[in-house]
Amino acid sequence: MLHSISELDQYLFHQGTHYESYQFLGAHYDKNKEQTTFTVWAPHAHQVAVGLDVNNWTGEGYSLKRVTDAGLWRGTFKVAPGTTYKYVLDTDGGRLLKADPYARYAQKRPRTASIVEAPSDYEWQDEDWLKKRDKTNHFKAPINIYEVHLGTWRKREVEKQAEWSVDEYTDHTYYTYREMAEEMVPYVKEMGYSHVEFLPVTEHPFDLSWGYQVTGYYAPTSRFGSPDDFKYLIDCFHQAGIGVIMDWVPAHFCKDAHGLRLFDGKPLYEYADPQRADKRGWGTLTFDFGRPEIQSFLISNANYWLSEFHLDGLRVDAVHSMTDLNFENYTPETKIYNNEGTSEHKEAIAFLKKLNTVIFDYHPHVLMMAEDSSDMPMITGPVDKGGLGFNYKWDLGFMHDTLDYFELPQEVRRHHHQHLTFPMMYRYNENYILPFSHDEVVHGKLSMLDKMPGDQWQKFANLRALYGYQLTQPGKSLLFMGSELGLYSEWKDKEEIDWFILKYPYHHGMQKYVKALNEFYLKHSALFALDYEPEGFEWIDADNNEQSVISYIRRSEDEELIIVINMTGQVYYDFELKVPELAGYQEIFNSDAAEYGGSNQIITAELFAFKDKNQGYKSIIKTKLPPFGMSIYQQTGKIKKVGESK
Repeated sequence: MLHSISELDQYLFHQGTHYESYQFLGAHYDKNKEQTTFTVWAPHAHQVAVGLDVNNWTGEGYSLKRVTDAGLWRGTFKVAPGTTYKYVLDTDGGRLLKADPYARYAQKRPRTASIVEAPSDYEWQDEDWLKKRDKTNHFKAPINIYEVHLGTWRKREVEKQAEWSVDEYTDHTYYTYREMAEEMVPYVKEMGYSHVEFLPVTEHPFDLSWGYQVTGYYAPTSRFGSPDDFKYLIDCFHQAGIGVIMDWVPAHFCKDAHGLRLFDGKPLYEYADPQRADKRGWGTLTFDFGRPEIQSFLISNANYWLSEFHLDGLRVDAVHSMTDLNFENYTPETKIYNNEGTSEHKEAIAFLKKLNTVIFDYHPHVLMMAEDSSDMPMITGPVDKGGLGFNYKWDLGFMHDTLDYFELPQEVRRHHHQHLTFPMMYRYNENYILPFSHDEVVHGKLSMLDKMPGDQWQKFANLRALYGYQLTQPGKSLLFMGSELGLYSEWKDKEEIDWFILKYPYHHGMQKYVKALNEFYLKHSALFALDYEPEGFEWIDADNNEQSVISYIRRSEDEELIIVINMTGQVYYDFELKVPELAGYQEIFNSDAAEYGGSNQIITAELFAFKDKNQGYKSIIKTKLPPFGMSIYQQTGKIKKVGESK
């Protein structure tokens, strides 16, 4: 029996306004009738059929009927869940075998067929989390993200064991989604992170693309299990009170023959103009953002992950590559321009505005984060005021300026003090995430620890100061997996994190420090409640380049913290630190504590402020600054009236 597609579905899909097109496109099994309906969009194809093992992938006996002039094809057959299939398309250029663009499950690479998925009967247990999420103002909440590549967080050392069936397509070194739930969820919880962010989980053929070159936009990768297994992982994080974000890649797709490239024999998902289609630097193709059906495909896809998998947000990859027609095009003769003579990609910009508008209509409380390297304004501005409509943007400028500074030897840091202070000049232009991501610890860029100058002790001290600086600056934070251990090696992207390194004291101390820092962050609203309001930050001294020291205040409605960071290896005794009031102050956190691997230059006594005429009668305390260290002070509330210093 051939099921019809409603006229409204047809109209909305072809108008680019169907935001749940996955409900009728793809393969849908009806367990009552024990049959599967296949629907695919292929306007340039002459004939379309379903290729299966039973017809030797010829499509014979499983032809689809063209049900709209605009190219929707459909057919219903006695095909059971778990069956592998592809579409067989007869085109001007010959016969093609293509995976289903809307498939919800795919074979494990290097196999490339789609799999008919049974209707999910997964029973979510995260109602409390979702209720809490939807009542929380995330701008005023703590967001501290642990970025994870699922394939290399942990891996098994596996020899061919009799209890496992071994074939050339099986990689038993991978943990499954469910096994990761047992190990990763308690680890992330114990470490004090508020969210995890997964590098793309969408199906992809090449491991070393890390998921950024996608073939299955609706399919969680089968490397680690089934779609319901992935739901279980997310559910476990939610039950532990941890949000889940996924990297999402609408900027481009890979050219593999079974994928979207020339899907029905002609450009369909990509631009027809090869100059617009080709992302030459990446060997991929750009989506045709102006085509209505592509808008329906991509916006439905974002909605699908947020709706069906309860994700708390999407980090949208490579936004700059979408908004600039000449992104990474350095050859003048190949540059392209819009009808106004600029490089602004108007169709992509319109798409992003539409995407965010729709997603926030469906999911008002999710996180939509732009990974954007441009200086384009209003990335996080409201669409109705000319912005792109994201609620967060990665601050790649902060990342580069900060790492450039910390990589310098201490003796020259005073000449580059502006690297620390400049990001505050634009900090409130957007709602920023401050990331130290996977991109900064791979391909010869060195690990976070190995970027730091000096001997072993100095490297670890610098790294503790760096993480303290990141987490006490205005904005939410992100750290890539393994960086919390102080690894010497870069991310190897084939092997698991070097967990064995924790048996060494410095690395164990670093992990202990990151855990303590994260827990401190979660407990102190001054570090997150006013991240995006100027009232939440005040410089105490931004200009002490000679001593390479910065100091500032973080505030919320409930508390006030004073942060001072010494970027040199010298201990500063009797350091005069300006404070807001004539009161007592207590050091409540110090990155140089012995338990973290530091030299234990800490202050345990209460410090009392006094007026100093040399400082214009400012209130100051005299304290000790640890080497390459961050100290945090809080007022005790005890006022002590003392005279001026002599």
